[in-house]
Amino acid sequence: MKNKSLVSITDYSKENIAEILRMAKLFEEKPNQRILEDKVVASLFFEPSTRTRLSFESAVNRLSGRVVGFSESGSTSVSKGESLKDTIKTIATYTDLIVMRHPLEGSAKYASEISDVPVVNAGDGANQHPTQTLLDLYSIYKTQGKLDNLNIFLVGDLKYGRTVHSLLMAMSNYNPTFHFISHPRLAMPDEYKMFLNSKNIKFFEHEDFTEIINQADIMYMTRVQKERFSDPIEYEKTKDTYVLKNDILVNTKTNLKILHPLPRVNEISDEVDDNKKAYYFEQAKNGVYTRQAILAAIFGLKPENDIN
Repeated sequence: MKNKSLVSITDYSKENIAEILRMAKLFEEKPNQRILEDKVVASLFFEPSTRTRLSFESAVNRLSGRVVGFSESGSTSVSKGESLKDTIKTIATYTDLIVMRHPLEGSAKYASEISDVPVVNAGDGANQHPTQTLLDLYSIYKTQGKLDNLNIFLVGDLKYGRTVHSLLMAMSNYNPTFHFISHPRLAMPDEYKMFLNSKNIKFFEHEDFTEIINQADIMYMTRVQKERFSDPIEYEKTKDTYVLKNDILVNTKTNLKILHPLPRVNEISDEVDDNKKAYYFEQAKNGVYTRQAILAAIFGLKPENDIN
């Protein structure tokens, strides 16, 4: 992992993932350390972000590194017509690592190929979001005590949802059973179903989850992403297809945990926030520890409290 970009979750082996989760636990035990005090990290967000951007910046600051960058490309030379190539190559000369979110699929891979420093993909269009996946895996492991042989329900926008795409690929290492619940317009793309078939991973597709939710170990809710729709009428037709409420959770498994990459709109009712099965705010908190682990791994560093 040292000095290597993280563009896709497939860049990390099962062993790499295990090491990230091990280090995330150590950073959770001791989040404030000084291992990045000589590092400068660029935070380049060409698309809006709250949790990903701030958790990355928090991760760097808690490890005593420094952050430069932008959260809105309109205030940069991009607004003057500067190419992505020129932006990346220039910023790479100022920093030791680049964290980038961009609306175009494949942009992170392109950036990693032209950059002289490692690039971490913080989301490229509807393609992938590998650091979200690693914090999701850490959340699943913390709540279930394992990653193997779980029933994973993916609900909502499975077509454009980069978080579910990355999670599906990562969880394929652990023999899950997937249930895809979506409106037909937002179904899981065929390429990901073909991927699961190639791995002999079981999956089922549904348009409703109320009759089968009692099978779920993890309920991964997603919002219908307005920004991915070119037709606002299509968005309005699908945005409220699934709304999770407490009465739906009454007869579910005791170990069930509800995850959501956030932000939510109305796919999880506010009343669920106080339900012991709700885990999405803790999930967001886990993002800091996981991203600390990712940064440390890329720089070839260990947590100060690592005795191995």
